[in-house]
Amino acid sequence: MISCKNITKSFGTLNVLKGIDLTIEKGEVVSIVGPSGAGKTTLLQILGTLDKPDSGTVSYDDVNVNQLKEKELAAFRNKNIGFVFQFHQLLPEFTALENVMIPALIGHARSSEAEKKAKEILNFLGLSDRISHKPSELSGGEKQRVAVARALVNQPEVIFADEPSGSLDTKNKAELHQLFFDLRDQFNQTFVIVTHDEALAQLTDRTISMVDGKIK
Repeated sequence: MISCKNITKSFGTLNVLKGIDLTIEKGEVVSIVGPSGAGKTTLLQILGTLDKPDSGTVSYDDVNVNQLKEKELAAFRNKNIGFVFQFHQLLPEFTALENVMIPALIGHARSSEAEKKAKEILNFLGLSDRISHKPSELSGGEKQRVAVARALVNQPEVIFADEPSGSLDTKNKAELHQLFFDLRDQFNQTFVIVTHDEALAQLTDRTISMVDGKIK
């Protein structure tokens, strides 16, 4: 489903990625591990179209995303890609429901349709009684599940997660990890997860180890 070939990326004189070749299949839960500075997050951002490589290609099925113009790329990202970050990045002035609706509204869904989809996902994630709460009124685990719901609302091809359980306690961490696999089983959802959590990495279908900008 996702293929990248000979991806390189430098920041000034620092070579962060040094020729990455990688293929990710539909329905895989893949973890990317390695020491700090190995290039994991940079690779995730390039795969997720948030950044561009200096050289190489990233393709989703038969779409070479490097060739898309900015507006086309933004539309492609909104439709096909979801993101979950370590600190959830929910908008504090909006309720859980409103936060989840945002990607659907950006994708030009009608407000009623966006609300319906958001409620369905929040209900699936066990948050139906929290939809009117703002982030400050939610626990850490609830915030991260809302972030997962937001990532899912447009039914994307893949979800990229960057240290998604890094700020959670042991119980919420285990629940979030299980949620990824439940979503894969329920919706054939693809996950690519950067993590330092060995327990999560051991659960995934495949673990990609990076060192010094290369895949081991």
